[in-house]
This record gives sequence, C-alpha cells and structure tokens, in this order.
Amino acid sequence: MRRGLSGLALATLLAGCSIPNAKVAVTPLPAERLGLSDVAASPVQADWWTMLGDSQIDRVMADALSASPRLDEALARIREARALLASNKAEQLPQLSVDANEQRTRLSEKYIIPPPYGGSTQWVGQAQANLSWNLDLFGRQADAVKGAQASVRAASLDYDAARLALSGAVVQTYIELSRSERLIGIAKANIGQREDSLKLVQVRIRSKLSSDLDARAAETLLAQSRQALIRAEGQRVLLVHALALLAGRGADYYPTIGVTALRLDSMPAVPQSLPADLLSRRPDILGAQARIEAAEAGRSVAHKAFYPNINLNALIGTQALGLGNLFSTSAGTYGAGAAIHLPIFEGGKLRADQEAATARLDSAIAAYNGAVLGAVRETADALAQLDTAKVDLVHQRQVVQGLSDVSRLNRVRVASGLDSRVELIGSDIRLLQAQQDEANLEAQAALSNVQLLVAIGGGYVPASDRLLPPGNSTGIQ
Repeated sequence: MRRGLSGLALATLLAGCSIPNAKVAVTPLPAERLGLSDVAASPVQADWWTMLGDSQIDRVMADALSASPRLDEALARIREARALLASNKAEQLPQLSVDANEQRTRLSEKYIIPPPYGGSTQWVGQAQANLSWNLDLFGRQADAVKGAQASVRAASLDYDAARLALSGAVVQTYIELSRSERLIGIAKANIGQREDSLKLVQVRIRSKLSSDLDARAAETLLAQSRQALIRAEGQRVLLVHALALLAGRGADYYPTIGVTALRLDSMPAVPQSLPADLLSRRPDILGAQARIEAAEAGRSVAHKAFYPNINLNALIGTQALGLGNLFSTSAGTYGAGAAIHLPIFEGGKLRADQEAATARLDSAIAAYNGAVLGAVRETADALAQLDTAKVDLVHQRQVVQGLSDVSRLNRVRVASGLDSRVELIGSDIRLLQAQQDEANLEAQAALSNVQLLVAIGGGYVPASDRLLPPGNSTGIQ
C-alpha cells in the first residue's frame, strides 16, 4: 500500500511538473467601460404586448410562442445539452457491464495449453460481469459536469433570447400591419374626395364653367390616390403572410388576421438612457457568460488530462473449453484491483488539446465582448431613433395641418373661379404625401419603442437561472 501511494505521489508530481500553461489572451469587457448610466431600467411585465389593447395580437403571439419553428429548434438544443449533461454525470458513477462470447477455435500445440487439448479444435467461451469506477481524484470528470451544466444554461438562455426576439418580431410586424391599414384608410379617404371632385368638374364642364384641363387634373389626382391604395393593400397582404410565418402557420392562417386595433399610445415605458442593468436583462448576454463558464470548465478538463487517471476494476464470471464446461462450478473466475494511467509521451496531443481548449475560451470571451458591444449599440440606436421619431412626428403633424389648410383654401378659390383645378394637383399631392409620412412616423415611433424594449431585454424573466445554479467563475456581472 505504501509503495502504491508513493508511486501515485511521484506520478502526480512528475505530471504536475510537465504540464504546459497555455495563457488566456482575451479578457471580458468590464461594465464600467460601456458608458452605462447609474439608473436601472424599470421592470417590464413579461407579456408587455397585452398593454397595446388588441386581442388579435395576443392570439397571434400565443400561437407564435407555442408553435414557432425558431423556438422548437432552441428547445431541441436544450434537450441535446441536457442529454450531454446526463452522460457526463453518468461517467462519475460505477459502470457495470456483462460480456459473453463462445467461438470454435483450434488451439495451438505450441502454446500454453498442452495436449490433448493443444492441437485440437474446441469451443472456447467466457461469460463475465465487469465493474469499473473512475475515482476522479483530480476532478477532471467533475469539471466536465460543470461544463455540461453551463452548456445547459447557455442553451436555455438561447431559448429565452429566441423567445424575446420572436415576441419583438411579432409586435413589429403587427405595427407594420397597422401602418398599412392606416395608409389604406388615407388612400380611401382621398379617393372619395377626388371622385367627388371629378364629378363636380364634369358637371362644371357640361355647364361650360370648366375645361378638359381641369378634368385631366382631377383624374390625375384620383389615379394617384388609387395607386397609393393598391400599394398599401399589397403591403398588407405581405405582412399577413409574415405574421402567419412567425406564428408557425401556413395559408390557412391568412383569413384569421382581421383589422388591427392597436393603441400605440399605450406602449410600455422605456428608459431615457443606457440602463445600468442592461447586461443582466438580456438573455443573449447571460448565455454568452454561460458559454465562458463552459469553456473554462473544458480548459480545466484539458489541463487535468495530464494527471494520472485511476480506476477500480473487478470481474466475476466463467471461462472454459467446451460448451458443457462453461457453466460448471470449476469454470468460475474473478478478480479485482486498481488501474492507473499516466500519460508520459502523447506526441503533443495533450498539449494541443489544452491549447485548443484555451482558444475556445478566448473565442467565448470574444463572443461575449461582441454581444455586449452589440447590446450597447442596439440600445443606443433605439434610444436615438425613438427620440428622433418623436420630434419628427411633432413637426410632421404641423406640416399636415398646414397643407390641409392650404388645400382647403385652394378648393375655395377654385370653387369661386379664382384658380384653375390644375393648381390643386401640387397641393393635394403634397397633402397626401404628408399624411402618409405622418402615418409612417407614428408607426416608426412605435417600432423604435419596441426595438428599445427588446434591446433592454423586454419583459425577460431569467427563468433559466432557476434550472441550474449559475456557478459564474468568470467574475462577469
């Protein structure tokens, strides 16, 4: 026993002296370098889209979150990660197997079995149960389990990120649908006005009070309004198709999408600056952290591969020549003992494995840094776009009001015979364009609001953190 322990200690010492030390080249970005404010964002309810007051979007969202292929793919990755975790945990337990074989064999006369069996052809068989247990004295398998746990967390957080992105895409597409309906309404109102105007011109022509030039002007305005209607209706059809795709449905879903009833003035509150808790609110950032933990565990596994591997082994069974002897009591065999594996020369394989594991850790940290910088930019962009859209919308409403007044006064002048209807073409076209721009800006402000909500994590609740303990060893907050 003393010799065995001494040998183990010597082997461990020799292994420790020969282990290379591959350096990590990339470090995580600290939060203080990201320009985040000192104020945290206000909590947002998980189903924030219900605040928009449209039961149809609630139904579409429920369908999307229950049947989207995007989420099915993410769930499959969670199941795969959990299976790998179960496999790694199983490696920590004793392993029991049963082996049996029987084959017709000619036994050599010049080997260990003397005549009369040597030189004859016999049935040679054995049946035995094998027990083995990796003691994992240096924690290599435990590190593999930690890495698998982190991978499960990362896959679960990927699901949360996909769910957040999907909910944002549904709401944004629905707002676009509402925008197209608003444009349809504007075009129809203009068509009605211009059809009435054309009828009036035709009456005036018959009364010799207007010319064909006025008729052509009225027809031009009517054609322009009809063109706007066709474009808006075509856009609505495409958006209905997009909603069905997000909901994981096909053409049977199209007729179920009716007129929207959004209350865009009921959008959830959003922060006015980059929130201090931005990184902890986004599942993609938390998933990147979990992948760093998994890579750290993988690097530790590669490092500990240089240490001895010690197993306990035992067997019991039978071995015999001849079918009839295999199950006789005298054919019994058993044994027990320990086995040690110490790598001495592996042709550089273990060193290469460690360098590869270190490179994977560098890659995971770099991916985290990229995700962090991307999150900061997405949030800052959404803040800027929202501010711009709000101010732009105020001025655009003033433009619409002004052009409406001009168009009304021009109609009075035309009706009074002071101007030709040709003069109405320019002002009416500008008014239609201004009304369309106003509808677009209202939708853009709502879209920017949604983009900002998604950028700060929306109503994300970190349910993934309850699946497994975080075990964050990176020091990233």
